[in-house]
Amino acid sequence: MTERTRSPVVAGAFYPADPDELAVLVDRLLREARPAEPAVRPRALIVPHAGYEYSGPVAASAYALLGGASISHVVLLGPAHFVPLGGATVSGTAAWATPLGHVPIDDDLRARAVDAGARMNDRAHELEHSLEVQLPFLQRALTAPFTVVPIVVGASEAAPIGDLIDALGGPDTLVVISTDLSHYHDAATARRLDRRTADAVLACDPGSIGPEDACGVFALRGIVELARRRSCQIRLLDLRNSADTAGDPGRVVGYGAFAVDA
Repeated sequence: MTERTRSPVVAGAFYPADPDELAVLVDRLLREARPAEPAVRPRALIVPHAGYEYSGPVAASAYALLGGASISHVVLLGPAHFVPLGGATVSGTAAWATPLGHVPIDDDLRARAVDAGARMNDRAHELEHSLEVQLPFLQRALTAPFTVVPIVVGASEAAPIGDLIDALGGPDTLVVISTDLSHYHDAATARRLDRRTADAVLACDPGSIGPEDACGVFALRGIVELARRRSCQIRLLDLRNSADTAGDPGRVVGYGAFAVDA
């Protein structure tokens, strides 16, 4: 294992590189998304990972549930956009950095992930944005220090990813599944497809989530499978696409936010 810190690779592109600007932006998104009712502390969150201009308001609807929650460890799972991959891989670095500071990698959770079948592969993490963009939200939403274990998930069946997530759970651990939904349809088509995907998630039916329905489909199916096994409730928090936030309605990406309750 290398003892280095992974530097941010999409700061200044997906989110501001200036720490003050980033903090103000994330705090505003969280404030605007704060639930009207007292929040139920979720077991897991499902959130999008595009640039904050596009998916930030949707992601914030999930992270706004964390105010005051006692969370010491975060398990991050997302897709491999740049490296062909089967199964799950963990980062071997000592910490991940954002403009808001360093987040240490949890050595114990990393070891448990490897014991549960994940492999070490830093190359899969080097350019991957799907996990990095979640960290500033966590850094502003959580009031106490926390550790993370970043896991990139490639082609996998739902059951072993559900097993992996289950092996990493705990009373002070939050699981975050990073995925966008449909890609590059017109807005009306995207809304129809994403509604179908959301219905499959809410029904805890991983087999009805197709490979084109979500770029993080393998991690998404894994958490949905685990929720099915454990009879957990999944709540839909927000369902929009880039045409609803800042994009061209002719070619959109879908975004959903969900909470998985114990």
